[in-house]
Amino acid sequence: MRNDIAARAREVALTLTSWPSVTGSAGEAAYAEKLARFLGHFDTVWTAPIPNDARSNVFALKRGRGRKTIVLTGHFDVVPADDYGALEPLAFNAGRLLPEIVARLRKTGENPLALADFESGEFLPGRGLLDMKAGLAAGIAAMEAYSGDASLLFLGVADEEERSAGARAAAPLLPRVAKDHDLDIALVINLDAISDQGDGAVGRSVALGSVGKQLITAFVTGKEAHACYPQDGANAAYLAAELLTEFELAPELAEQSGSEIAAPPTALHAKDLKSGYNVTTPAQSWLYWNTLQHRRPADEVFGISLMLARRAMARAAGKLSRDIPVMSYAELSSRVPHHDVKHIAAEVAAHEGLDLPERAKLVTAAVWQASGLTGPAVVMGFGSIPYPAVSLSDAVLEDVIVTACAAHEVGSLRYFPGISDMSFLGEASGDLSACAANTPIWGTGFTMPGSAGYPCINIGPWGRDYHHWLERLNAPYAFETLPRVLLAVIEAVAKGR
Repeated sequence: MRNDIAARAREVALTLTSWPSVTGSAGEAAYAEKLARFLGHFDTVWTAPIPNDARSNVFALKRGRGRKTIVLTGHFDVVPADDYGALEPLAFNAGRLLPEIVARLRKTGENPLALADFESGEFLPGRGLLDMKAGLAAGIAAMEAYSGDASLLFLGVADEEERSAGARAAAPLLPRVAKDHDLDIALVINLDAISDQGDGAVGRSVALGSVGKQLITAFVTGKEAHACYPQDGANAAYLAAELLTEFELAPELAEQSGSEIAAPPTALHAKDLKSGYNVTTPAQSWLYWNTLQHRRPADEVFGISLMLARRAMARAAGKLSRDIPVMSYAELSSRVPHHDVKHIAAEVAAHEGLDLPERAKLVTAAVWQASGLTGPAVVMGFGSIPYPAVSLSDAVLEDVIVTACAAHEVGSLRYFPGISDMSFLGEASGDLSACAANTPIWGTGFTMPGSAGYPCINIGPWGRDYHHWLERLNAPYAFETLPRVLLAVIEAVAKGR
């Protein structure tokens, strides 16, 4: 089997990709059972339903002669394929999609790098092939080829692309699985992809941790005025613009560890809350930003965010000749009876079709109204599930892993640069109490497990433009190198230190 590992990795990757599994779709809900049947040749295979969800995770155990266990994990959901346009029917079929994409790129000339990649013969297209079914395939191929003492546990999870419901359900379950099957989990290997717009040197890396994520929110209340008399009020759209200017790519929130810099914040949403046209200035606005961390805890991230918001409102105050106070959601909610806040959050949670930031907006707006306060003002908070940063704490284990990877010319990063399920499986850093206090939907919009706390790294494929119709996988690395690197790490860790 080891001699055929590249062919097997390719076969599995194309098979898994051909099964559509868009997040939230019927395909995703059915995927765990289909994958479990596909993995039926391993010793023990089962699915684990995600609580209060139609989806499941899938486990497959290949038992070795010892208790030491390496977990190979990744998500099987993918983002929607409607961005392929007329090519959407081919989005999950790499072989048929490739010539059509090449023909389109030759005709339009819209992405010379993508065309060169595809014409080189080294890249394959397909929704989810890069993110991240080629990684799952490499893990499965490595499991099949391995014949050493360690036990190998495959864990395929749902919903990484939206709320990480799969990983959040798996985190408290893994210790129980280990106990029930008499396993000693020594390492978790996440198999997610790295984007590399260069020569692949960054993509060909083991990541010894993963960035964390917080979604910072701002609820802006202005003071309405007729458009002919704007000085009588405080335009919430203008106040939002000052916040956007202050936060966008703010270096204060771009944490650096050695030569690696977490991406600075960027706005994901900015909109006033007017329902239609009139000549009255907007009374309220809602904004949120993606922020990434290496080691900063939630209270430090929030403190910096409050500082940036106050700096922005100081500029606005000078122009408007009025103060614009900035407060935390925790400060706001403390002005309203606790049972009223809980009732508001429960009512909003009943609207299942709303995404988490939208629920956070509705709760914040209702609590603001209940407080009796008047604008202008800004309320800062968090609007979604926090992803704690994780990092490998065992220097000896790190050396074993890095050495095994280096033998295959695979480098190392301190942090996986993308948001990942490692946050719930690895060794998390930082206290989330500030996040809990300032997230309006904490405990109603989602549940937050403790991290499983296992040593956790990422070794996956590399490619370009994932979440885009030009998503493409570097096939030689994914099929020929990656499974062998996984085997090398598994064997090195299995032998001990």
